[in-house]
Amino acid sequence: MNNSVSSCEMEPVSEQTRADSRVLRMGTDFRWPGVPVSEYKQSTEHWCGIARMSLVGEAGESTAFHVRYFEIAPGGFSSFEHHAHEHVVIVLRGRGQVQLGDSAHDIGFGDVVYVASHEPHQFRNQSAEPFGFVCIVDAQRDRPNVVNPP
Repeated sequence: MNNSVSSCEMEPVSEQTRADSRVLRMGTDFRWPGVPVSEYKQSTEHWCGIARMSLVGEAGESTAFHVRYFEIAPGGFSSFEHHAHEHVVIVLRGRGQVQLGDSAHDIGFGDVVYVASHEPHQFRNQSAEPFGFVCIVDAQRDRPNVVNPP
């Protein structure tokens, strides 16, 4: 079990910092002005080459969900992990592969991936271009548990 702090955790936001309605316009570089780029989670050998941008849910919004954009560099991959919370991924850029349990699936622009509760999963970029996707997840969620890849 991995007890490191991850991007799946959130800090409570006070009423005084509640966010106003807004529109975020994505640039041609797949970045949103004013949205900082951070690491996927604390450094470890279980992942490589991932940038994370929090679009909704971590800047004072009172949503029951968070919307994040992840971009995996060529050759990069997320942790092979499972957790109790479900989440949805929508591919916006490039091509990649998702491992769901023992099955690997090639995915690309517009594809939607539903990750069920406790399903071991991993996202990989085996192409020469960045692989980017939106991830929608519960605001209140458990920590992931890293597992050995199949």
